[in-house]
Amino acid sequence: MRQWTIDAFASAPFRGNPACVVEPCDVWPADDWMQTLAAENNQAETAFLLRTDAQDRFGLRWFTPALEVPLCGHATLASAHALFAELGLAAETVTFDTLSGPLTVSRQAGAYAMDFPASPVRQVETPAGLGEALGVEPDEVWAGPFLVAILKDEAAVRAANPDLAALKTISSAATQGRGNVGVSALARNQPYEVVSRFFAPGSGIPEDPATGSLHCMLSPIFAAKLGRARLAFHQAYPGRGGDLDCELSGDRVILRGQAITVIEGRLRL
Repeated sequence: MRQWTIDAFASAPFRGNPACVVEPCDVWPADDWMQTLAAENNQAETAFLLRTDAQDRFGLRWFTPALEVPLCGHATLASAHALFAELGLAAETVTFDTLSGPLTVSRQAGAYAMDFPASPVRQVETPAGLGEALGVEPDEVWAGPFLVAILKDEAAVRAANPDLAALKTISSAATQGRGNVGVSALARNQPYEVVSRFFAPGSGIPEDPATGSLHCMLSPIFAAKLGRARLAFHQAYPGRGGDLDCELSGDRVILRGQAITVIEGRLRL
């Protein structure tokens, strides 16, 4: 079996967020085997694909080094890139059957466009201890699958150096979720309009470089703030960074980005 390491939401190698994508299988491997391989790969996500009777439809599951997750944007983008660019899928659109329902990815003007569900969000009071855990007091806090803290400016987002154990505890209690926290702010005098970072200790990832699921929360929040459905986002992971073009469309978010293959390997198992 082959697998590829693909940088998603990246226009050049060693940017964006790397994901491993395993060649499509005829039946799902055992769950513990997939989890063990994901731990061996030690990337934020390893994606596993399942062939179906339709050439343009695949099952898709995502594993972090610690657990299976219900939704992952960058590994979905990487999976589509593997099918289109590495395996020669001729279709213009591919559909993935996932724990979050059917997800589609289409080729679009030199990039890929993913159709994801927007995450329901609500503004909440700042949970006790969150400011201390982040090292900065948020201007606003929103809750959904995890917490999003809106900070005063881009400099505060880039300077964040949180207490990850405290973030996990606070977010888990506030959202009954996985214990992850995004931080974000409006950007000024930049080619992007919103800057963010994503700390995911609840998923076994200290910080994620470029996160589609985060932007399923950020898109509705900032579309309402700025009065526009389509916005440019930059996830400011130190040393890499990822760029996402996001458009809110009803209860869906269209996430656009590029992907680059950096490694091809063969599993000797």
